[in-house]
Amino acid sequence: MNLKSPSRRLVLSSGAAGALAINSGLASQDVKFPIPSAPEKSPKAEGERIRVGLIGCGGMGSGHLGSMMGQREANKEAFDVVAVCDVNQIRLDQAQKTATERQEGVTVVAYEDHRDLLAQKDIDCVLIASPEHWHATMAVDAIAAGKDVYCEKPMTLSIEEALWMRDTMDANPHMRLQVGTQYMMYEKYQVARKWVSEGRIGQPTLSQTSYCRNSKKGEWLYGIDPKVKPGETLNWERWCGPNGLAEFDTEVYHRWRRYRHWSTGIIGDLLVHMMTPLMYSLDRGWPVRVSASGGHYSDKAMENHDQVMLTVEFEKEHTMIVAGSTCNEQGLEVLIRGHEANLYLGSNDCELRPERIFADDVDPERHECARISPQEALRLNWLKCVRTREENISQVELAAQVMIVVDLATRSMWTGSAWGFDPATGKAKAL
Repeated sequence: MNLKSPSRRLVLSSGAAGALAINSGLASQDVKFPIPSAPEKSPKAEGERIRVGLIGCGGMGSGHLGSMMGQREANKEAFDVVAVCDVNQIRLDQAQKTATERQEGVTVVAYEDHRDLLAQKDIDCVLIASPEHWHATMAVDAIAAGKDVYCEKPMTLSIEEALWMRDTMDANPHMRLQVGTQYMMYEKYQVARKWVSEGRIGQPTLSQTSYCRNSKKGEWLYGIDPKVKPGETLNWERWCGPNGLAEFDTEVYHRWRRYRHWSTGIIGDLLVHMMTPLMYSLDRGWPVRVSASGGHYSDKAMENHDQVMLTVEFEKEHTMIVAGSTCNEQGLEVLIRGHEANLYLGSNDCELRPERIFADDVDPERHECARISPQEALRLNWLKCVRTREENISQVELAAQVMIVVDLATRSMWTGSAWGFDPATGKAKAL
């Protein structure tokens, strides 16, 4: 991962018309990013169809498309997918075919360049499922074009990009940007946030979570399509985009999460799922110090680590430990420790158990939560907010805080140093 500030090439790649280069209180590190001004948006009438564009038609994008078609057919929301975009012609053709066949009477337009899709005036919102090095540029371009956004996780690849998106949404509070961390929809985290804020566990001192899984051959070994060839079926230069042109490697294209230049691996792909709702429950502010270690214990061919351990300290006096693995599936119990009581979040429910010395002062309680499909619920929450202009649940401010952890942990593992973040300046430094 490039530990320097993003290049001017990244900044200037945004097609945001009329953008202003500004720095907020959480400014990017020595780089002024263009902050667009989006046009006003009005609520849509009940039953009026929302017109959606899909940017990125690979594994996640095609998964979203198939699931959305199911939701549409079940009349869970009135929407049509009217445009698809990908730099891979094979994937693009398949997505257009799927959307056309499952939406009778709907014209689905296919684009190679996301800017052309965003220029389609009748699109209300876009779902971005591109590789993460494109997330920030595409999201900001979409906001500039007046399109609400669902952006897959991790929200960005770096701190600087995360603060750029945060500043963009601060400047355009009427727009809606949902980050695809679907565990935010689990009721147990809403309950935990309420109980923590009410002081029911006392001072929250230490929390823990993990995302651990295992495989025999290695992680993210997606199938390689031999028909994918630059200049024929793939625009490789555009795929590289803001991260800089690299020599084509079909392994990198199909399995980019394994490579440090293109992904933060376990931390960005897996751990954000668990850290995001836990940080939401705690509400401890910005991460200010992160130390992490990682190893290549099983999958030695993968450049990114297959085992990681993070220690995160927050500005409001709290420490979180996070484990991640792709070589062993036994994780840590999801738990918030307080001075007076503990919250157990490992099941679908939220359970409060007092510390022994506070057993006479704190009543135990278990809140049973509804069972849901979180990813489907998160998309429906987004579409509802596109329609009504209500606030969506997975906000950019929280996602930016999570990205501080992701970026600093990645720097810590590759440099061997702890890293700090100053919320007042938006700058990171080795400690």
